[in-house]
Amino acid sequence: MLFTVKEVASIANVTVKTLHHYHKVGLLIPAQVNESGYRLYGNEELERLQEIMFYRELDFPLDQIKQLLADNPERLAILSQQKELLARQKQRLEHILLTLEKSIICTERGEIMDQGEMFKGFNSEEEWVEALQEQNRYLQETYDVDVIGEEPLDVPALNEQALEAAQFMGEMAESLRNGLKYDDESIQNKIHRHLHFLKKHGHPATVAEFALQTSFFLEDDFHRSMLEGQQTGLAYYLNAAAEALAKSGE
Repeated sequence: MLFTVKEVASIANVTVKTLHHYHKVGLLIPAQVNESGYRLYGNEELERLQEIMFYRELDFPLDQIKQLLADNPERLAILSQQKELLARQKQRLEHILLTLEKSIICTERGEIMDQGEMFKGFNSEEEWVEALQEQNRYLQETYDVDVIGEEPLDVPALNEQALEAAQFMGEMAESLRNGLKYDDESIQNKIHRHLHFLKKHGHPATVAEFALQTSFFLEDDFHRSMLEGQQTGLAYYLNAAAEALAKSGE
């Protein structure tokens, strides 16, 4: 069944202008444009629009959403990732709401709010430090490496890199579950896209270097357990895929 642009706008509660803009920037292409120039959308386009709207709720810019949806990654992986991101945002907003409620109570009572409570929920750097603590402790004790250091953390950059890493690993895990061979062309494209992202964000790595990194993940108990906890066999699958790509010389 196909829907007109007005029908889609009504179903999704967006404006026709928004749908036209998404088409213009290549984010949401109609299934058909008939001889009269009317845009027509099918169920696949509605699903993609839903995915776009979830990302918009997370305040992602359109160009980043377009990149995240590139190469048609599996819908289940996208939705699972968005669920996790929205759950984190919900938790952060609950912290902010609690801070707001405490602020209202203190104001009503004419009390001065404790400075330590005044800004809870606004700064996520502490959350990142806490999240990295276990891994950092392990790396320090085992390899004398400190990934946190003393410099302030670049929270926006960490959030972006964590999102991309979660998407990449989610796609690899989904490919493994679907029985896709480790040296399939689509797997190689996923790895190339991941390495391109790393290079763009100041962490250049060749395919050979990435293959060595996956070998480390496979041999190191801590990192292997992290990957295997996400999907049984993922550490081995990732390493096989990286080594196959490195041997191909592409």
